[in-house]
Amino acid sequence: MRAWPSRDVRGADAGYDAGLLWSVLLLLAGGLVMVYSSSIATAEASRFTSGQAGHFLVRHAGFLLVSLVAAAAAFQVPVQAWQRAAPWMFLCGVALLVLVLVPGIGRDVNGARRWLSLGGASLQPSELMKLAAVLYAADYTARKSALLRSFRRGLLPMLCVMMLVGGLLLHEPDFGAFVVIACIAMGILFLGGMNLRWFLGLAVLLAAGFAALVVTSPYRLQRIFGFMDPWADPLGRGYQLSHALIAFGRGEWLGVGLGASVEKLLYLPEAHTDFLLAVIGEELGFAGVAVVIALFVWLVMRGFAIGRLAVVLERPFAALAAQGIALWIGAQALINMGVNLGVLPTKGLTLPLMSYGGSGLLANCIALAILMRIDWETRQMMRRHPS
Repeated sequence: MRAWPSRDVRGADAGYDAGLLWSVLLLLAGGLVMVYSSSIATAEASRFTSGQAGHFLVRHAGFLLVSLVAAAAAFQVPVQAWQRAAPWMFLCGVALLVLVLVPGIGRDVNGARRWLSLGGASLQPSELMKLAAVLYAADYTARKSALLRSFRRGLLPMLCVMMLVGGLLLHEPDFGAFVVIACIAMGILFLGGMNLRWFLGLAVLLAAGFAALVVTSPYRLQRIFGFMDPWADPLGRGYQLSHALIAFGRGEWLGVGLGASVEKLLYLPEAHTDFLLAVIGEELGFAGVAVVIALFVWLVMRGFAIGRLAVVLERPFAALAAQGIALWIGAQALINMGVNLGVLPTKGLTLPLMSYGGSGLLANCIALAILMRIDWETRQMMRRHPS
């Protein structure tokens, strides 16, 4: 496993990482406010919400409460227990991905079968699969660290497993989740000591595979062309991105004011989910977007710092899980921001911790509770062995 000498020992005598906790809480609170602001018009216009302006606010607040309770419970579980459970969690994740493809069980929305109906709520298995992928990849890499320089014995089994997951996700289809999970697996394998030559080879292979998937799918190809020049067809394939860019343009430096967005008034589709950042940019301007980016950067930095401390204390699974969680949150946030800003093709990925959606919020909160637990256990060990 790659280890860097850690200088981040400040506050080791404290019980928790205050910076990490506050960044998470601020993102959650900001998300709650912006989901309400961005969803009012949609809620009032939808026949499914009975015209109640606070429909999405109430549901998101409920999701948040359940996620925080689940996170508090997850924090009580020792990291060693998470490692033992990792293979079983992964198998459950695969089973859910299979189940969602079964006609009559999986729910079809806008041509994609990604949800399981649970009474009045829906479960998106791909979100839970991201958490399972982090823990499984960390456990696999920690156990097989001595074999990672062998393609057949070390890398091929993980590659086959990820191809299985990728195949299931592409059948939904959920290309965005596949990209995130591929980034998680590749990142953890690299951090765990994968041969650089194999890493570069797999990266090229994945890039070629993604390109082939785009070229062979008219739907994905249309999204690529729409992303490259949204103004060529602003009322068609470039509609969503063009309105997101208009929102950022209207926001300028300080925004038009909280609640004053025009684009959220049924012009910008998915304003409270995939394109929440565009509404933030319009209402709070560059300053608001910069704060959101800074909070995510700080969260990712703390995650990697916690992982480095675990490396020093010879806790390979804890280190890889911590850095994998940071990589997951950082990669998904980066992709979502890139999509909103027109830097990346449109993907169905939400902004972690902020966008509307119960499954994503639940998975993110549990993952960050595990990260907090890793940090807490590391601090306890440093207290017992300060040298």
